[in-house]
Amino acid sequence: MRLPIYDTIDKKQGGGFLKGQIRKALSGFYYIQSEGELYQTRARGNFRNRKITPLVGDDVVFESTNQTDGYLLEVLPRKNELVRPTVANVDQGVIVTSMVEPNFSYNLLDRFLVTLEYKAIEPIIYLSKTDLVTDKATIEEVVTCYREIGYTVIAATTDDEAIDELQRLFPERLTVFMGQSGAGKSTLLNRIVPELDLETAEISESLGRGKHTTRHVELLPIADGLVADTPGFSSIDFLEIEAIELPKQFPEFVAAASNCRFRECMHVNEPQCEVKKQVEEGNIAATRYDNYVQFLEEIEKRRPVYRKKK
Repeated sequence: MRLPIYDTIDKKQGGGFLKGQIRKALSGFYYIQSEGELYQTRARGNFRNRKITPLVGDDVVFESTNQTDGYLLEVLPRKNELVRPTVANVDQGVIVTSMVEPNFSYNLLDRFLVTLEYKAIEPIIYLSKTDLVTDKATIEEVVTCYREIGYTVIAATTDDEAIDELQRLFPERLTVFMGQSGAGKSTLLNRIVPELDLETAEISESLGRGKHTTRHVELLPIADGLVADTPGFSSIDFLEIEAIELPKQFPEFVAAASNCRFRECMHVNEPQCEVKKQVEEGNIAATRYDNYVQFLEEIEKRRPVYRKKK
């Protein structure tokens, strides 16, 4: 993608073209951070014609005569983007996963991990509500399972040790918080930066999950980095990933696949499959493999999306 002509134009006295980053999108306005100042802008109408939707996290070119009246002109190339939540140029994703209330789900956690792997976003697993778990061996099982794969896993503590460990990962990175509703994302951010005073909600007894408390995406400057607090949700559909791509989103499968008989082994029906062998030997977690098979079936049964002809 060629950079627009605005890329070569410097800031002018009293206005002109500027580069910045979208920090918040709300009610049709885009709030852009540039050179230490926050500008309120609206998007030019040609974005809709070009089928471009500016996202929080986008690097952009805009023009402004003052901080409350500007126009977003161009979205610069992205390295990635998420649909749920709608954020661009993400470096790492903190998956806040509750151990209880709502109960821990290997399946849901693996859905988040596959989504982040596919978008080349580094996953960080944060286990919340560990103090409510009576059988502490359950926590250790989860921690061991994912650390052996190579993931960063942080288990919540009653003191600030886990918070400090998490904050050390923030500097100079754009971090997205994600996870099922009621897992404690806003509660966790409130512990990190109490002055944020983000709204939280109790778990719905009838649904067994939390209410959505965050209604827009906003990048918050925290610990020398940027953090997005995003709406929680309890399910992920694989709408972009093709079946042939799915095995590559499981790092332990990738490591074993070189010893499979077939180069593009799908690790289901093929003979002499190293992944299935390692599952049988206990070197690859059975929960991960079972989830992989389920995800693969979902993708293969997915209805194709047909675009309307113009």
